[in-house]
This record gives sequence, C-alpha cells and structure tokens, in this order.
Amino acid sequence: MTPLRIALAGLGTVGGGVIRLLDANGDLIARRAGRPIEIVAVSARDRAKDRGVDIGRFAWVDDTTRLAEAQADVVVELVGGSDGPALALARATLGAGKSFVTANKAMLAHHGLELAQAAEASGVALKFEAAVAGGVPVIKGLREGAAANAIERVYGILNGTCNFILSTMEAEGRDFGDVLAEAQARGFAEVDPSFDIDGVDAAHKLSILASLAFGTAPAFAEVETTGIRALLAADIAEAAALGYRVRLLGLAEAGPHGLFQRVHPHLVPVSHPLAHVAGATNAVVAEGNFVGRLLFQGAGAGDGPTASAVVADLIDIARGEFGPPYAMPAAQLAAAEPADSGARYGRAYVRFLVQDKVGVLAEIAAAMRDAGVSIESLIQRGRAENGAVLVAIVTHEGPERAVAQALEKLRGSSSLAGAPLWMHLLQ
Repeated sequence: MTPLRIALAGLGTVGGGVIRLLDANGDLIARRAGRPIEIVAVSARDRAKDRGVDIGRFAWVDDTTRLAEAQADVVVELVGGSDGPALALARATLGAGKSFVTANKAMLAHHGLELAQAAEASGVALKFEAAVAGGVPVIKGLREGAAANAIERVYGILNGTCNFILSTMEAEGRDFGDVLAEAQARGFAEVDPSFDIDGVDAAHKLSILASLAFGTAPAFAEVETTGIRALLAADIAEAAALGYRVRLLGLAEAGPHGLFQRVHPHLVPVSHPLAHVAGATNAVVAEGNFVGRLLFQGAGAGDGPTASAVVADLIDIARGEFGPPYAMPAAQLAAAEPADSGARYGRAYVRFLVQDKVGVLAEIAAAMRDAGVSIESLIQRGRAENGAVLVAIVTHEGPERAVAQALEKLRGSSSLAGAPLWMHLLQ
C-alpha cells in the first residue's frame, strides 16, 4: 500500500506529539486508514534543539514555507499565528494541490473562508479538528455527526487556561491574580496570558464553531469579547450563594435578526453540565432541532490530545474522506449580519465596588429604574481591603440594552470605586 506522505511544520509540544503518536500507534493507524501514514519532511526554527524524538530520519527544510514543495501528499502546520509563515505555507500548499491539516485557530478565524475556497478549487482537503478543543472531536461532530440538524445554538468552555483559573478560584476561594500566577508556573498559561484571559483565544474558536453550525462565513471580527481579568473571589462566592458557577463561555446563535457571537463570563446553573467542568478542560454544547443537546467534553490542549486530533484528520485524508471544510461548499457560506446584542433578553449579574457613604444604593437603584431594569435581588457586603463595599445586583429578565444604559448613567460617578462587572446568566 502506498503510504500517505506527511510534511510537518512545527516541532513544538504538538509536533513532537504527532511524531510520538505515529511511532507508537503506526500499525493500528495504518489498518484504520487503509495505508501507512509516514512523516517524510519536517521544519522548525531550531534544527539542533533536543525534542525527545528522533528527527534525523526525516528530510529537513530550513524555510518552513518551502515545505509545500516537499515530496509529500499532506502538509501539517503546527507553527501558529494568524498570518506570517503559517498563512504563507497554507496558501502555497493548497495552491500546489496538496491537502493541509492545521491546529491554527487564529489563522482559520481570520482567513478560513479564503483557505476553504482554495482547498475546494484544488480538490484537496483542509482539515482542522485540532483547532478547537484539542482532542475533543467537536469539529467532526458538527460537520458530520450532526449534519442533518438545524443547529439552534452552540456554546461552551473553549479555553482551558480560563477554566483552570475560574474553577480553582471557586474551589479554593483565591483571587484571580494569585491563581493566574499558579497557572503560569504550571504551564497552563503563557508568560503573556492576554490571548487567553482576555477571551481572544476562545473568540477564535467560537467563530469556527459558528461557521460550522450555521453555515456562515467565519466572522471573528463580529465576536463580542470580554475576558476574566476583572473577576474577584467575591464574585465567585456570590455566584455560588445564588446556585451558580462562573465560567467563561463562548456562545453563538443564528436567527432571523442575524448571527450573535459572544465570549463572556457567565453564571452557569449548578444543574447544567458545564458547571461541573473543572480544570483545563474544554466542553462544547450543540443544540440541534432533531438530535437535541449534544455535549462534547475532554482535554482541550496538550501534546497527546491535540496530536490525536491532527492524526485523526490524516486518517480521514488517507481514506479519501475530504468534504467541504465548513460542512458545505464555501460558495454557500452566508455572510450573516451581526445580531444586535442589546435586543437580547436575559438576566444579569452586575457587581459594583462603591464608596461607603450614604446614598450610594439609592443612586444605583435610580439608574436601574430610569433605564427600565427590574432588580430581582440586591446584595451588599462589608468593606474590602481598599475600603470599598461590594454591591451585587441580579436582574429580572429584560433587554440587555437596558442594563447597558443603566451602567452608562453611572459612568464617572464619584460613588463608584471601580468599573462595574457585568455577567450574564446562562438561560
């Protein structure tokens, strides 16, 4: 049987994992794929670096973008970055009529439509199971398993770093900065964690899921994104007292008024499966009109899980299973208008840090009243270390625009000791 020949760009954690996986499970993979899968060429920044695997058996290519010219059937890109060498390699590979496998969610979020069009024009595969939720087969689940369904919404925990931080704050009562430092020390967070804790990584992944779920062109620029920097241990405690747990969720829905996409901290009811997802784990929920609720859960990062997803894509290609990258031909992907989030109805948790003086609660209540926000409950706690008092409000269901208007009325108030925190309650 003729082997499927692979050129591998990037020999970091995941690249090394792909080599180890093919070494360990090569015979089993060949039986499942119908032919062997063999790496023939590799490229990375440092040829001499010890990666714990033997790369001397592969042809070395100094210029990563030249891997498209290697004697290979498929190029696997594990370099990262939305542009630069990764994008140049993707364009060159697909233009040369070779299939392309990537774990690069940033590149797909920004250039996914272009790359899907290029793959279809060349009659080759563009696969990216590893780009969302690591080893969890959510891309295949949406593209194939749920293909007969109209997906009503897709949402979930898309960033393991944030979930580790939030679930640790919840379990141990510690503040955000302290837990972030631990996450960095343990390798769960980067030295510069901005992409994770500010929600950008999750927004990249959500734009890919939304495209698959709703047949729309990837629209990363339209994802409303808020991270978890502003969360306090007190917010986690207040959520628990109300019967909720805080999770950073990406959520997308498509309807007659456009495509809604948001990454935002949510209060998740303890009865919901996502409330029990702890640590650096990812979980995605898709709701179909015939299949009902589907839950995909598992390791969202790491060499083993992500390599598993990469090699699963290679097995599909070895079998000749291509198909449109986004579940339907690129020409049929709609350019959906962004939905107006202000028109959405729901309940909200709004936390204020206020000065300890007379009239503060009346000022907040008046702003809510004037904006048409109905307050379900109001909680006031004692002084924090800086002398501020925590006030938390849970609203009745109403339009989000009203809450935004109330907060705008309070902007710049001398009664506030910091910016308010607004979290949505998952319906």
